[in-house]
Amino acid sequence: MKILTLIPARMASTRLPNKPLADIAGKPMIVHVAERAIAAGLGRTVVATDSPDVKSAIEAHGIEAIMTRADHESGSDRIHEALLALDPDGSVDAVVNVQGDLPTIEADIIRRSLKPLQSGPADIATLGVEIRREDEKTNPNVVKIIGSPIGPDQMRALYFTRATAPWGEGPLYHHIGLYAYRRAALERFVSLGPSSLERRERLEQLRALEAGMRIDVEIVDSVPLGVDTPEDLERAREILTSSKGR
Repeated sequence: MKILTLIPARMASTRLPNKPLADIAGKPMIVHVAERAIAAGLGRTVVATDSPDVKSAIEAHGIEAIMTRADHESGSDRIHEALLALDPDGSVDAVVNVQGDLPTIEADIIRRSLKPLQSGPADIATLGVEIRREDEKTNPNVVKIIGSPIGPDQMRALYFTRATAPWGEGPLYHHIGLYAYRRAALERFVSLGPSSLERRERLEQLRALEAGMRIDVEIVDSVPLGVDTPEDLERAREILTSSKGR
């Protein structure tokens, strides 16, 4: 399976302006993400951005970047444009979409996102982790996976929701928004318009489920820190400055 890892990065964050270029332990955040994706060893890794400043920062660290349009509504649209530009002959079998605001993500977690595509018939693979904290079970910002087990550490996703679900005894699972797409699945996904449940829950992945696409989930042990606020940024700085010093 030939893999292309793409990291979408845009500068239009409202809560944290210029987020991809935020300094963490002496490097822009997007560089930390790209280095961890490269460490996963899945092949070619490229940052897809609408910002010349991001492209310059990435290339200054010897990492590949590509310019994409500024009017994309989602990261999926951005990586699709990048895929067509980088691989016009269609030799890439699968695309791993690593979010550009995960500077502490472990390389092994990125690798594990591919396992459902390698071992089964899924169109799209993603990640989940069991929710341990009680407050997260009712937090609408913690997206839950409703699914059926299909093997050790894997489930087939039946739904994603911001509600507390499923009801009854048993674990709840937090969705981690890192995706691996079969090429044909990504092409089909971006050709679909936003679906009704996607609009209602504000969860893009529901578009795929409503269209009958299969999403399988690899269950991992921890949630990587997503940087959305100044507080998150400070936490990432603490983590990476500490690890740099060891």
